[in-house]
Amino acid sequence: MGALCLALVLAGALGCRKPAATSPEAAALAKVTLALNWVPEPEFGGFYAAREAGDFKQRGLDVEILGGGAGSPVLQMVATGRADFGTVGADELVMGQSRGTDVVAVFATYQTSPQGLMAHAARGIKSIGELFRGGTLALETGLPYAAFLKQKFSWDGVKVVPYDGGLARFLADPTFAQQCYVTSEPLAAKRKGGDPKVFLVADTGYNPYATVIVTRRALLRDKPALVRAFVQASQAGWRRYLDDPSATNVVLARLNPSMDAAAMTDAALAQKALIETPGTKARGLGSMEHDRWNTLADQLLALKVIEQRPKTEDLFADLTGPS
Repeated sequence: MGALCLALVLAGALGCRKPAATSPEAAALAKVTLALNWVPEPEFGGFYAAREAGDFKQRGLDVEILGGGAGSPVLQMVATGRADFGTVGADELVMGQSRGTDVVAVFATYQTSPQGLMAHAARGIKSIGELFRGGTLALETGLPYAAFLKQKFSWDGVKVVPYDGGLARFLADPTFAQQCYVTSEPLAAKRKGGDPKVFLVADTGYNPYATVIVTRRALLRDKPALVRAFVQASQAGWRRYLDDPSATNVVLARLNPSMDAAAMTDAALAQKALIETPGTKARGLGSMEHDRWNTLADQLLALKVIEQRPKTEDLFADLTGPS
């Protein structure tokens, strides 16, 4: 039997099978990645809600969410194209741009920074400034907000020690205070029988947006429709999560078993007022204002955290309104 005949016989025996075709819907989806700067928690709930409920898919996106952790180089990952989108703090973005990192903010989850200091309620402290008049304060002194607090308040009356990330010293010492995230340490301290009272750093005048979505300027320039679709899907996901976080929290709990259901629920509730504000009700979830970015850049320059001030208009592109 000749080679051609043999090939025809084999083809017939195999039913002339062809490789399975990719569905038109799957083929049309644009694959993008979102790199988080921390582990899966409610502070990212809206993005997971958008993925699980199909908000990304409805806008033509297949989004892979990459969990992070302490020291995750999200800004560098986005700048070098290892991730299409990432979450950072607004001050981190300003510092990155001042060093030549060409990334831009497109969505600001937290309108009020969740960064705070917490003390024991029994101390009767009324304002954040009183924390610097006595006792011990655990703080990462190299962070921009710490530099702002040092400029604003005298630290002569307090013993400042390194922040170790735990609660043991806080729970054991009634004169001990420490830095915190509203959605984390205070809630954990309460569950362990503590009496934390939280003071937001934002109330002192330093209030950078947090959990800010950034992307490469080149991606925004070359594929504006894709970036806008990502922002709109994120808005939809955050609306879904703020209205009812329960289904998404089940997913988050699988990804992050260190937080139980009660902790997820408490965190989602604690952050709600920091994400949805009168401003976002008027302009849309994740929206940003020129004046806020302008003030932040001025503050970082005055604190000598940056040497060159980026142009305010280069820091962000607000895509949260109508197309």
